[in-house]
Amino acid sequence: MYEEISQNKRNSFILVVIFVAVVVVLGYIFGTAAGYGPLGLIIALIIATVMALSSYYRGDKIVLAVSRARPADREKYPQLYNIMEELTIASGLPMPGLYVIPDDDAPNAFATGRDPQHASIAVTSALLKRLNRAELQGVLAHEMSHVGDYDIRFATMIGILVGMVAMMSDFFLRYTFWTGGGRRRSRSGSSGGGGGAILMAAALVLAILAPLFAKIIQLACSRQREYLADANAALMTRYPEGLASALEKISKNPGILEVSNRATQHLYIVNPIKSFKNRQKSNLFSTHPPIADRVRRLRAMA
Repeated sequence: MYEEISQNKRNSFILVVIFVAVVVVLGYIFGTAAGYGPLGLIIALIIATVMALSSYYRGDKIVLAVSRARPADREKYPQLYNIMEELTIASGLPMPGLYVIPDDDAPNAFATGRDPQHASIAVTSALLKRLNRAELQGVLAHEMSHVGDYDIRFATMIGILVGMVAMMSDFFLRYTFWTGGGRRRSRSGSSGGGGGAILMAAALVLAILAPLFAKIIQLACSRQREYLADANAALMTRYPEGLASALEKISKNPGILEVSNRATQHLYIVNPIKSFKNRQKSNLFSTHPPIADRVRRLRAMA
């Protein structure tokens, strides 16, 4: 368990290093291809630094805002607070901030934050309405396991940083389209010639492939993390069937969470933007393990 936590801390650091390197390289190539020379590298380095720091210190706030999550009122959601207080005692973790996403069609939940002292858990209103107490306890225990394992730090940073790489690539493609291939002369006065055309072609290829590379980084948040969180939740509640039943109910719901997107889908306990049919399939680019496999593993622990 402690090895997993240490590994996630290292992964967070490595992710930031890789991201900064990717943004700097992209900024330099995009800037040079567009005729701005070293200025592109400087701007990219500044953006990379600001975004890396923002994702670390403000990533959870950004994710909660994008998800339209609202602070959960204790008087309105007494059962939610009661269960969370039980889980904090069982896990020895601090009480996280509790949020509710107003969506009556898609039961789901996620945890975010940079560490257990700055963690938040958000659940949809549909989850609160459709699950019984044991099932809700299983879901919240799963999210608390992500908090304790420092998965939340890694996953939150992935969501912010992947979006940044995609935004840079999209900006360059749009810039190239509207400027006719970026025929701006560089500060050195060279017109580019054949070398400039090659550089522009390379930049366009990178602009197309960079989001794919970012997606691969996102998928580095291994599906094994979900298995581990399921197992820890079963140990925390001493009732694996609660989470198993909850996963079945969530996966069978056809609703799609409108506030979710491809940058945040990996945070949720079940992929919020896939249909029930697709949720049952496992593939190389899936952010979650198959529900049937997770349920089977949980029931085998009973």
